[in-house]
Amino acid sequence: MITITLLQEKGGVGKTTLATHLAAGLAIEGQRVVLVDADAQANATLALGIDEKPGLYDLLIRDAAFKDVLLRVSPDVYTSAPPAGELLLVPSNVEARNIANMLPDVNAVRERFEELENWADAVIFDTPPTPSLFHSAIYVATDAVLYPSTCEALALAGLEKSMGRLNASGTYRTGSGHKPIQIVGIVPTMYRSTTLHNYNLEQLREQHGALVWKPLPQRIIWSEAMQLRQTVFAYAPTSEASNEAWEIVHHVKQSTTVR
Repeated sequence: MITITLLQEKGGVGKTTLATHLAAGLAIEGQRVVLVDADAQANATLALGIDEKPGLYDLLIRDAAFKDVLLRVSPDVYTSAPPAGELLLVPSNVEARNIANMLPDVNAVRERFEELENWADAVIFDTPPTPSLFHSAIYVATDAVLYPSTCEALALAGLEKSMGRLNASGTYRTGSGHKPIQIVGIVPTMYRSTTLHNYNLEQLREQHGALVWKPLPQRIIWSEAMQLRQTVFAYAPTSEASNEAWEIVHHVKQSTTVR
């Protein structure tokens, strides 16, 4: 099992979009995937056609069993053809905002999700933007992290803060006998070929080199699919947006142990 986290300390940069499509793509291609909605706004939960529920809070704070919180996502929400694998969700609601204050320690998330070892193939975390002990606990549970960012000043500042906090959590993780956290890549999202975006993209590449992936263009079809609470794989499987989402999925598979 591999745990992959989508993280950025700036909201509105496409974390949920990437998390849901990565989880969906892996499930379509044969993996048993658990998508964890760690945000109190519950956007990943809603995006997959499921009503808000305190699943993650129940799991981490009320010590609920996985069988009582895991929800199977209907395939017609995320694919236009029968999937080879399975997509499950740990849903969220407003109670998730209290998790940071009630976690017993920074190992709590890792210890709970280790229960899925040898059952799930991949666990994908969609995270809230506000840094907290909860972020640190998710980092400690994480094998690989993918950073989305728009090519705008506040998002790039949030990216640098997010990557900076990785160092402290990564040191704690390795000190506990676990492998270092892998930075899978940085995905420039909602990209427009403007002077500003081109300049910031070039700066990003100068600073982070090959970690910076091909930009994901801004397209209205992402919003249309979200309006219907579907992925673009289900809503418009032959669209450019769907092809670009598949590139992200396959890049993650090539860069990690997901097969």
